[in-house]
Parts: sequence; structure tokens; C-alpha cells
Amino acid sequence: MKRWAAAIIGLGLASPVQAQEFVPNSPSAFGPPALKTYTEPPPKVGQTLPSPNSVGDTPSKDPNADLAFGAYQRGFYATAMREAMKRLAKNKNDGAAMTLAGELYSQGLGVKPSNEEAARWYKLAVAAGDPQAMFELGMMTLKGEGVPRNLAAAKSLFEQAAAHDHAGALYNLGIMALQNNGVVADYKSAASFFTRAAELSDSTAEYALAVMYRNGQGVEADLPKAAELMKRAADDDNTAAIIEYAIMLFNGIGVEKDEAGGARYFLKAATRNNPVAQNRAARLLVAGRGVKKDVVEGLKWHILARSAGLKDEWLESQLRALTPAERTAVDNAVKAYIGS
Repeated sequence: MKRWAAAIIGLGLASPVQAQEFVPNSPSAFGPPALKTYTEPPPKVGQTLPSPNSVGDTPSKDPNADLAFGAYQRGFYATAMREAMKRLAKNKNDGAAMTLAGELYSQGLGVKPSNEEAARWYKLAVAAGDPQAMFELGMMTLKGEGVPRNLAAAKSLFEQAAAHDHAGALYNLGIMALQNNGVVADYKSAASFFTRAAELSDSTAEYALAVMYRNGQGVEADLPKAAELMKRAADDDNTAAIIEYAIMLFNGIGVEKDEAGGARYFLKAATRNNPVAQNRAARLLVAGRGVKKDVVEGLKWHILARSAGLKDEWLESQLRALTPAERTAVDNAVKAYIGS
């Protein structure tokens, strides 16, 4: 894939996506697996512990409640599977229940993990017309997990899901247009898919479309539009977008130059343990650009970024110039961060 241009400023804050290729995402309609939380106080001395089956796993009395999905959200995966099977006993064409079963097998939640069994359930759900199953089976077909790898079949499944405005499917069709079977990237088609997914508030699509508007690929170059989209993705916690928007703010690309605002976004991404952001935050803190100068805090971020493999000779020179007391303060700051 063609490399995307990088913006450079005096401090060496280059774009982190100089040679980045997009990676297809796999958003689950069910969200991440839940952790069970208990609100009851610990037992008093002499009290017996309740049975695990009785803690929190209480069916809702609401006749309209989605018991299977509710159990999944609370982390009761065996219950989620039982409720999904109950639904299928009443309605053999319940695509959402089939998709939930596929999700549980795919992640190994409450059941032994099995890509083959997950694919079987997703196929049944696709036949029942469930868009999320179309997407999930498309991802498995794209990767060759549980089914033979077949790019054409994966694309067909994404197209079926996209017809139902599935944001993840639209995004992945955009990725496929960029890859275009190894020939010249179809930027115009990719931009069209990313636009539709961005309209559905998909942050990865917002980010991808922002870069295309910045570089004029598939769309007419529009830096203010690029900045607007990048901010939307950044504020939706897309780490790559947080870093890119920080660069745009710091340099004044498509938006009014704001070094302090850029520094805030870099620090936000740094706390998400992104080494690129940690390196940029380190440089700004040590130099006192956009943020109050704090050499100890800056070199803390440098050591963390360096431990992830990101080298920086200028920051190393600043580290070597520290007094023994300052170096101890940096080491303590790193230990405190790692232990937090």
C-alpha cells in the first residue's frame, strides 16, 4: 500500500502512520466480555458463603427483557447460552440468539472455545438474516478461522452486512478497496465506504477518512474536514486518531495551532501505553513546549517508550545529563507508574 505522508515539526513530532496499513477490526455487537461484580458485603464470621449459582444470576422479571443478552453483559455466560437455547426452542429462526451462541463459542465464554462451532452458529444466523452474524462470519472467512480462508466469500458477507448499515462491514469493505487484491488501491471506493461507516460513528472509519481528506486520496484534500473527523475519532478514544489529532493541533494543520491542546492529546494517548505518544509527550515535557517543563515526568515517559523499543538519542542525552538525585526521581516515577 502507498505510504501516507507525515507531518514534521521542529521537535521531531512525526506522524505515527507513515507506513501504517489499516487493520480490519472486529467490533462485537455484544461488547467486551463482562467481569462479574458483587455488591453484597463479605460474610460475617461464622456465615457460610452462598453458592456461586445464587450470586447475581437472577433472571429479570420484565417479560420483555432480553435474558440471554443481559446474562452476557453481566458475565454469566452459561446462563446466556441457556437463555439463547430457550429462545431458539421457541423460534428456530432467532438469528440474534444464534449469533450470541457463535460469540460464546468464538471467545470460549462458558463453553469450550471452538471456531468451527462458532462458524456453524454464525452460518445459521446468516441464513436467518442477522447482520452481525454476516459480519462475524465474514471476519472468520477473511482470516480462515473455523472455515477455509476465502477473500471473495468474506467480501460477499461484508456486502450483505453493509446492506443493513453495519459499520464494521462498511469499514472492512473500505480496507478491501484499499488493498484491492494487491493492485492499485481504489481510494474512491474506500472513501465511500469509510464515509458511510463514519456516518454511523465508527471511530476507525472516521480516522481512516480523516487521513484520506488530509492527503487528498479518494476525496478532494480538505484539511479542516480532516481535522474535524480526526477530532471525532480521537474523542471516541481511537488511539491512532488521538496521536494524529495532537500533531494536527500542535502544527496547526486544518485547525488553529494549539500546542497546549496538542500536548493534552499526546498525554492522553501516553496514558494508554502507546510508545509513540509517550515519546512525543516526553519531548514536549522536557522541552517545555505546550506544557510546563517537567524533565522528570518527561524522562519517565521516555523510559517507558524506550522499553517498548522506541529509541530517541536526544532524550537519551537529556537522561545522561541528570544528576544522581534527578535520575533517582525519574526511576521512582517509572516504578510508580508501572505499579499504579
